[in-house]
Amino acid sequence: MRIQLWSSNFAPEPTGIAPLATVWAKGLQARGHDVTVLAAHAHYPDPVWDRPLRPTREDHDGVDVLRVPLRVGRGTASDRMLQDATFASSCVAAAPLLPAADVVVGATPSFPALGVAALHARVRRTPFVVRIHDILPDGAVATGLMQEGGLVRWLRRYEKACYASAERVVVISRAARRNMLEKGVPDGKVVHIPDSATRELADGPQVHGDADRPVVFTMGNIGLTQNLVAVVRAFQADERLADLGAELVIAGDGVAGDAVRAAITTDRVRVTGILGGADLERETRRATVALISQTSPTVEFNMPSKLMNFMARGLAVVGAVRDDSEVQHVLHEAGAGVTLSPAEIPDRLGPALVHELEDEVLRHRHATGSLAYAGDRFSVDRVLDRWEEVLTDVAPRGARRARRVRRSPEAAAPVQSAPVSGSSARDGRPVVA
Repeated sequence: MRIQLWSSNFAPEPTGIAPLATVWAKGLQARGHDVTVLAAHAHYPDPVWDRPLRPTREDHDGVDVLRVPLRVGRGTASDRMLQDATFASSCVAAAPLLPAADVVVGATPSFPALGVAALHARVRRTPFVVRIHDILPDGAVATGLMQEGGLVRWLRRYEKACYASAERVVVISRAARRNMLEKGVPDGKVVHIPDSATRELADGPQVHGDADRPVVFTMGNIGLTQNLVAVVRAFQADERLADLGAELVIAGDGVAGDAVRAAITTDRVRVTGILGGADLERETRRATVALISQTSPTVEFNMPSKLMNFMARGLAVVGAVRDDSEVQHVLHEAGAGVTLSPAEIPDRLGPALVHELEDEVLRHRHATGSLAYAGDRFSVDRVLDRWEEVLTDVAPRGARRARRVRRSPEAAAPVQSAPVSGSSARDGRPVVA
């Protein structure tokens, strides 16, 4: 099939949606499909790359990537809205440069661009599929970036129109599926496919790590919903963790990074900044236990991708997450760890970590369950199998026949996940003068 992915984030961005989109696109390309990506110039979590003012074309292991400019900003709600609006307008200008496709997939969190992708698909008479990572505008309201009111009501109508135009709406969690059904999306249109791990499955459970002392490890965006200031304070306050010499390592950065650093009062807590490739692999291998923390938003609007990678590594996981969240369901279903609520972080996080670190039998059981569940649900091959079913179902009949004939010999081999760094060859060829 000829597949288009509209995603504002793509490699070489090292964290967030980009690694997920990159593994997805390269995996489908390796299976014999022809994948084109429409993405913004790399900008997340910080605009540290060059920002050309015109579209450029790049090749990422055979995936054709058309990049468009945008005005970068995330500090305020208006900054974020302007960033998303400029991406959407750039997509309007760049859409005529895209080749024909059998399926167009539009991915959030680029919310305004969903409508552009839907219109493009309608004009080209191409089936449209929505891929939801973050549910917007629910996420903006839950994090305080926006308040309920006239603008949000208009955005909700826009959201429903985008879903109505789609052949399928693919969500990454059961909570997101419930959200879609509550918004009136027909049950037969909503498909639950979790995001894949972006790293290869470990050979066995990781029970001890490579460090000379116990390491509690977390990674990814340090944003408004990770609750890491409360985590740092609770970790430092627990005397038994201090007696164990336990270290808390936070690999990442983001808008709350300065607040987290300001809360650190001991050398047993370390924020590495954003890591990728070998550096992230080294820190991951040191880990004894993984940690996932959240606030308690009234609406669950996303699912942390770090969960899939922790479980693919075969780590026991302690989750300080909201009740009835997807993370809680997965950890309990897999037997991969223990959970507590965000409100319990000050009193219960330390004891929960101590128990996991001291009881090697328990930790081994959780690590084993974690890896087994990841192999069954989060491996790249399993996730791409599900996606092929969806895309084949909505694609024109001729494209489906072509897929059966043209599927490459490499498709039967395991897909090699791209590193979380998302690094890839970039040629940055200008598209327009």
